[in-house]
Amino acid sequence: MTERLYFLSDSLIAEVEVLACTATEDGYAVELRATPFHPQGGGQPSDTGWLGTAEVLHVVQDGERILHQVNRPLQLSRVLARVDEGRRLLHSRLHSAGHLIGHIGEVHGWQPVKAHHWPGEGKIEFVPRPESRPLDNETLQARFEALVADDLALHSEVDAAGQRQVRFGEDVARYACGGTHVRSTRTVGQLSALGIKEKKGRLLVSYDMAGA
Repeated sequence: MTERLYFLSDSLIAEVEVLACTATEDGYAVELRATPFHPQGGGQPSDTGWLGTAEVLHVVQDGERILHQVNRPLQLSRVLARVDEGRRLLHSRLHSAGHLIGHIGEVHGWQPVKAHHWPGEGKIEFVPRPESRPLDNETLQARFEALVADDLALHSEVDAAGQRQVRFGEDVARYACGGTHVRSTRTVGQLSALGIKEKKGRLLVSYDMAGA
């Protein structure tokens, strides 16, 4: 099982151990003992970056392993892993924004059931609870901006089973989540292209990040 260094640390540089390097149709698949790279999944794209001099093009989950698609072979040794900082920050902003939107929806009686945090494609889907009430763009925007302005700190905990719980501040909803996040809500920044609609009883919120 690959250890996920990003669960409790947001460091983008780490010395890692290469356990296997296998030729594939698209290059080479590298398995590490522990990785700072987030794989594609959980509604979030994968990190990219470098392992030594090899470029990390894509990262995927394979059972309990995380595999790094690289453009050149690596020796079974220790190398320096470097995550692309700009890409990680954008994905962390989008994912963190999704948590805040999910929380706002819950405050209005809606239960988040699906989330997608890709650039240009951000969306959260909610189902109604008995106490659900209408939520419009202006209200969501204002509540979102207030949470950002409060600069709520990230809290992340991993239980004995390896499950991670994430929340911002003390009062924002806690979610089981394997994604990456900003350290505090001020770094999330502003929403763009915000849209809300109800379809077949479900509430659909689409969004993107300013500067994305």
